[in-house]
Amino acid sequence: MQKIHYSIQDNKILYRHFGDYHLAQTFQCGQAFRFDEYKDGFKGFIEKQLCYITLDSGSTNCEGCCGDDAVLTVELLHTQPTDELAVKIGQFLSLDTDYTALKKRFAQNETLAKAIEFAPGIRVLNQDFFETLITFIISQNNNIPRIKQLCDRLSENYGTKVGDTYAFPTAEQMKNITEQDYKDMKFGFRAKYLADAVAKVLDGTIDETTVKSLSYEDAQKYLMQIKGVGPKVADCVLLFSCRQWRSFPKDVWIKKAMAQLFSDGIPKEAQGYEGIAQQYIFHYARHTL
Repeated sequence: MQKIHYSIQDNKILYRHFGDYHLAQTFQCGQAFRFDEYKDGFKGFIEKQLCYITLDSGSTNCEGCCGDDAVLTVELLHTQPTDELAVKIGQFLSLDTDYTALKKRFAQNETLAKAIEFAPGIRVLNQDFFETLITFIISQNNNIPRIKQLCDRLSENYGTKVGDTYAFPTAEQMKNITEQDYKDMKFGFRAKYLADAVAKVLDGTIDETTVKSLSYEDAQKYLMQIKGVGPKVADCVLLFSCRQWRSFPKDVWIKKAMAQLFSDGIPKEAQGYEGIAQQYIFHYARHTL
């Protein structure tokens, strides 16, 4: 892990010295569903706080990416920042992970190098566990606009209102939603899976601390106790909220990319960080294959 460099100015947290970062590549690559374009950046919730995120890329060192003098600003819209919150938001944004070193390692493979060059500013976010679990259950056999619509509907009906928007509901706020309620909100076949996930989180069958303490293989099996959660959804939860870098979610795009680009499997240069490499491959495949 690398140090998070930040300063606090009024209601803003300013981050520096983090390497390549691109907000659109990060927030629109299919890993998060409740961040929306807003003014010159993105707006969404981090650590239950509504934030407006912008990036001054400074003297760019590659097309679309930021230079060493870049400043990533997180403006808290309804609260005041603290040092503890600044660190947690930095971790959410993956500013404590040395992507410069990782990409240098990945780029030793010629094909991976092309994927990185296509979208060098992607970061794997470190998201809220429960929200990630629920949103990726919703993501099954779905497209991103529809996933966002359903997540917003759930939030508007059961989440806490903050300003002009709604936070994603907690498990406690969702405890009385019935399977029929989910169906009425147009969640379809996912209704029974969502009801089971909430119930298992509330009764302790699925526990965030336990998930994060397990090996990758055991954590995947643990999450698959939930109805409708197979390897792909489990891998998404582990990658996007538990920092299980070995986790390698496989959807139609990744399967297509692996068949065409990596027929012998994920290259050795990505070993131990397959999940991070997957994000570059996924984005590259969606836009070029």
